[in-house]
Amino acid sequence: MALSERITIFGRDIIDRAAIEQLERCVGEDDIGVLNADAHHGYRHPIGGAVAYRDKISLSGVGFDIACGNKAVRTNIRAADVDIARVMDEIVRRISFGVGRKSKEPVDHPVLERIAHAEFKPQRKLYTLAAEQLGTVGGGNHYVDLYRDDDGWLWVAVHFGSRGFGHRTTMGFIALSQGRSFDDHVPEGSMDAPPILFDARSELGQDYLAAIELAGEYAYAGRDIVVEKVLEILGARATYTVHNHHNFLWREEHFGHEWWVVRKGCTPAFPGQASFIGSTMGDIAVIVEGMESELARRALYTTVHGAGRTMSRTQAAGKRRWRRGRWVQVSPGLVNFEQVKAQLRSRGIELRGGGADEAPQCYKPLREVLARHEGTIRILWTLYPLGVAMAGEQDFDPYKD
Repeated sequence: MALSERITIFGRDIIDRAAIEQLERCVGEDDIGVLNADAHHGYRHPIGGAVAYRDKISLSGVGFDIACGNKAVRTNIRAADVDIARVMDEIVRRISFGVGRKSKEPVDHPVLERIAHAEFKPQRKLYTLAAEQLGTVGGGNHYVDLYRDDDGWLWVAVHFGSRGFGHRTTMGFIALSQGRSFDDHVPEGSMDAPPILFDARSELGQDYLAAIELAGEYAYAGRDIVVEKVLEILGARATYTVHNHHNFLWREEHFGHEWWVVRKGCTPAFPGQASFIGSTMGDIAVIVEGMESELARRALYTTVHGAGRTMSRTQAAGKRRWRRGRWVQVSPGLVNFEQVKAQLRSRGIELRGGGADEAPQCYKPLREVLARHEGTIRILWTLYPLGVAMAGEQDFDPYKD
């Protein structure tokens, strides 16, 4: 079967060629590939790309932020009854963004005990880091947002993953893939190098599966903690919940065979499965449900996880250097973030943190991206932004993506 017949691409007209070429390098003669309309260039594997392997598991496809994902809840509170500005102030006071833990509120969860006794023993050394960062949001495009739906209900949504615990786990397995020890410092390698693949039946492959399973539990725990904290701030309870991750690996059946399916920046969308898809600080978000169709089957029941970048962080924000504990601007970027903030204020959106590298113009419009997936998903709810909390430009975070 020709490569073009083993790859399904949604929205080829709005995807950069580099992302398509990356997926083509990841798909072997026995594999199946999918590229979603929000796809863009990533580390060895495009963000927005899924691959089904018969007997291989892909570190590059899972990526550094293992089990990055979303949780969204509809509350029992009407959006019109909430002082959004006050709530957003309280969110950034009590929840930590960027690196470190600014809030002194204690955080605990049974997942920490599982890390202390991790099946893959080198992860046990990461206990302190995991404990320090549990329930923190990180940087980059990770956020805590408030939304209103068409019926007037207030929603809470979060987006982040396994933080430094996942990043250190990934770097350790990159070292192991090079014949080094888990704790050795090794280069990540080129963005366009071939993907790092493990034989699923090997000891290394089985160790990796155990390690990412634990990182997934950690990511889920972190999102649960943050959402519960926001509900506590609101004095609200959840009346509907959706929780999913999009940087992960699953054992699945497709076309009569068993596969290891890796989704990097891809949301699972099996028939009847609901997922939250966010976009930017100024755009809508949606709750979608997977559909049954021939196109959905070819897509491996996979859909977008966001709007998809069209502008790099450096293009948007300019060149900066981290000097003496703060960012120093070296050259200007294309985005005037003061104008962005003024536009958001005029629309009644309360922004806390953020930067030019996460401005709406850095991304595709979500509606345009979703339109390319017609026939594979249906929209259950459209959500409109009221408040957005992110790490600020001053909050250096090495684990933001």
